[in-house]
Amino acid sequence: MGHDVFDGIINLNKPQGKTSFQMVALVRRLSGVRKVGHSGTLDPDATGVLPILIGRATRLASFLTDSRKTYRAEVEFGTATDTYDSSGNVVQTGDSSSLTIEQVEAALSSFRGSIEQIPPMFSAIKHQGKPLYHLARAGIEVPRNPRKVTIFELDIISWKAPILSIEVECSKGTYIRSLAHDLGQMLECGAHLKSLVRTQSGPFTVDESVSITQLEECFKEGKWQTIVHSPDFILGHLDSVMVGTVEEDSVIHGRPFTVAEGHEEYDGEQRRAYSSEGRFLALVKFDREKGLWKPVKVFT
Repeated sequence: MGHDVFDGIINLNKPQGKTSFQMVALVRRLSGVRKVGHSGTLDPDATGVLPILIGRATRLASFLTDSRKTYRAEVEFGTATDTYDSSGNVVQTGDSSSLTIEQVEAALSSFRGSIEQIPPMFSAIKHQGKPLYHLARAGIEVPRNPRKVTIFELDIISWKAPILSIEVECSKGTYIRSLAHDLGQMLECGAHLKSLVRTQSGPFTVDESVSITQLEECFKEGKWQTIVHSPDFILGHLDSVMVGTVEEDSVIHGRPFTVAEGHEEYDGEQRRAYSSEGRFLALVKFDREKGLWKPVKVFT
């Protein structure tokens, strides 16, 4: 299977107990394509949508990384852990028996909107060039800078004490583990993340994701095209522009081109460029000074 015919994205449902990196290695092995990456790490314990980018689609990773994510999470009150999830050591216990849904709902309201969040020690964020989890494993705690994140939606699905199920829609960089931990601190009984499913990342949903079994079968039977989305699938939020045969040649060779449209309002705007036959050619950006569209990333 040649690299030149194989660029795209697989909406993989990551199973529990596997790292995001192991999933990339699996797709690399099955596809025979060297350039494979993922967008937005899921913790080993978490499951759900893990978009795997193959070939030239890896160059669009930032579009998925920057997109909103949706999660379903279970928060268990009464114990806090060093990792903020159930894989860690218990560092605090508290009495959650008198906790009411009203108290929980009141506490949740302070997490909605734009918030400052301190990332967990057990995270891949670097401190003086070293991932924090290396320090955490050695028992070293260092101060972390709070990061601005946005919680667009935060709803209670169910409350069966001491377990709260929530649905969260959030910006990139949000740690649901930190949310669980901070909620426990606010309610003074401790809490940790019991389970986590990513239900959506950009345009990918968990309902339309493929399991590892399906993934392996499709590659074995040579039906991988049925599960691979074209790279432009993740650019659906951008407008498209169609180019004629002359301009198509320019696009393919990375040269700027014009399209017959008024263009004052397009400054810096990015679009998907297609050939007259509807083939996805490139991600292009408008340069107002020159009055030209420039190819940013070419896919043919």
